Amino acid sequence: MPCTANDLSVLARARQQQRMNGDMMHWLSISHHRDWLQQEAEKLLAFGVGSPQQGLGAAWLDGSGHPDLTQAPQTWITSRMVHVYGLGHLMGIPGCRAIAARAMSGLTGRLRDETYRGWFHTADREGDKVGYDHAFVVLAGSTASIAGIEGGQALLEEALDIFETRFWDEDAGLIVDAVSPDFAVVDEYRGLNANMHGVEALLAAFDATGDRIWLDRAERIARFAVAQAANNQWRLPEHYDSAWRPQLELNADRKDDQFRPYGATPGHGMEWARLLLHLEATLASEDPMWLESARALYHRAVADGWDGAGFVYTTGWDGVPVTPDRFHWVAAEAIGAAATLAIRTGEDGYADDYSRWWDNVAEHFIDTERGSWHHQLDPANRPSDTVWPGKPDLYHAFQATLIPRLPLAPSMAKAVAEGRLT
Repeated sequence: MPCTANDLSVLARARQQQRMNGDMMHWLSISHHRDWLQQEAEKLLAFGVGSPQQGLGAAWLDGSGHPDLTQAPQTWITSRMVHVYGLGHLMGIPGCRAIAARAMSGLTGRLRDETYRGWFHTADREGDKVGYDHAFVVLAGSTASIAGIEGGQALLEEALDIFETRFWDEDAGLIVDAVSPDFAVVDEYRGLNANMHGVEALLAAFDATGDRIWLDRAERIARFAVAQAANNQWRLPEHYDSAWRPQLELNADRKDDQFRPYGATPGHGMEWARLLLHLEATLASEDPMWLESARALYHRAVADGWDGAGFVYTTGWDGVPVTPDRFHWVAAEAIGAAATLAIRTGEDGYADDYSRWWDNVAEHFIDTERGSWHHQLDPANRPSDTVWPGKPDLYHAFQATLIPRLPLAPSMAKAVAEGRLT
């Protein structure tokens, strides 16, 4: 919820005390702020309790948290719910284990292809199988395994096998985007979004299994992304052909597409910045490239995406906004990126950004009447639903409440399981 008068009095006392101590005040160092983050995390968990449908997967939620039955359960949302409520269970919040298990029943039930294996995009069981979805199944299996949820280890093992044999392009060191239901035909489109979430999933899988191959593959993907960004003024090309050549004009006629929008996506620049720092810490790398790249991605994303009242969804290759609507996940990733850069560098500017981005979320995105966060706002910061109707997803918002309270490595589930959440 937004800052209250009581919150302000506590923050004022903290500022006064730190001025007396000669220290700079930042929210990351205030225990009351960490309490607020925990409260927000618990509110998000409370909002999503009705999402999992036994054997079917996680329902798309409407603006009040009720299942929208006009939308079929989707593998990526279901996997994210397993991950979020698995983390909730590791945090000691009663009821989360059962919700995670119920969501996971969709990944072993309706969403799973018992003939060819792998997971359908939706419970309608139509269309290609998608690398983006399968990266999230790996993440769900990793979290469920670490959380000790029944069937979690088996899910992780199967997800990694499918990921390895059907989606990993060893020659390129990257993930293909889509394959036919029987895995016989690989779509020629390649996308960076699936690979970005692949890095997150593979870091989690490394922590869950201890197998170095997953960390090495995360590093290969990340090095490709860094090279692409560096060659394009740190605006990441999202779309590629089958030879991994950037397709900068793809979807010029579908500029606000949910998953394949035209142009550069500042939110992904910030998400990659955060992931590079997690990877650097996991590798225990001394290569300055990781931090330098994270800084460059973050600063380009802020310079292009922040218009003074919020972050735009997409820009052209000149940095001019193309889709000026604000999405909740972009704001959440801005918080995560600023937090990790502040933790990594100790620099005041990132901590200042961190508090500024939370102010924006508290003022405009957090829905104090119906719960969770508005998923889309128009350029005047009014709720909109042209791209994201309802509030189907807790993942980005929930992680924004944890990232500032965790070390850069290991990944979330393992860190929470080890008692490192402050």
